[in-house]
Amino acid sequence: MALKDLGLVQAGERTNIEGKAVTNRILLSIPDDEYTAIRPHLEYLALERHNSLHEPNETPRFVYFPNTGLLSLVVVTTDGRTVEAGIVGKEGIAGLTSAVGLTRNPLREVVQIAGDGFKIGSVALQNALSSTQQLQTILSRYAVLHGLQVSQTAACNRLHGAAQRLARWLLMTQDRVDAAILEITHDFLATMLGTDRPTITVAASHLQSKQLIEYSRGAVKILNRKKLESFACECYGVVQQFNGELGLK
Repeated sequence: MALKDLGLVQAGERTNIEGKAVTNRILLSIPDDEYTAIRPHLEYLALERHNSLHEPNETPRFVYFPNTGLLSLVVVTTDGRTVEAGIVGKEGIAGLTSAVGLTRNPLREVVQIAGDGFKIGSVALQNALSSTQQLQTILSRYAVLHGLQVSQTAACNRLHGAAQRLARWLLMTQDRVDAAILEITHDFLATMLGTDRPTITVAASHLQSKQLIEYSRGAVKILNRKKLESFACECYGVVQQFNGELGLK
């Protein structure tokens, strides 16, 4: 049987067993034989905006490979406050803790921008990793690099102003969704950046006054990406170095 019949052709042309196209970069980067091993377990799903894929400290059941859209990894405190710790798009994977056998994940995994992708059962992925060496290496590398991104985000949230942080976040998000218009509200941005709505409103107004973005109800349009990069804090440049390692740059 030809590779094409199995959905195992050139990058960008892979499918799951239902014929749904694969554009997640991790799934496209592994060898054909390793993709064959996990392909039967990849279940297509629509990623609906604000849908929670995992709640803090639940036992993870699935690992997620987004094709499009954006997932947020969110820290939730005991008093209900939230702050974003990281984001995952087409370059990555969510729920990686379960792939290494951990039975708890302290983060909420929520769809921030709608899209689609695949999920695979945690046990199925763990079983497959013993015979998929390249996938195991890629996931280990991704985990380390993503951890560095999370650390940089934590430093940014503590040390930099809201407008610079918002600029960084918009740039990082656009890197993953390939769109000039990002469907996102001020309320959700406030949650993600660990601040309040009035602060986000002021920050967005500042960027808009510089003609870097245009904000309408529920959406942000990036008008001048180059100038937005110049305005953003140093953290975006640092994160871009990691993005390059992950094939996003």
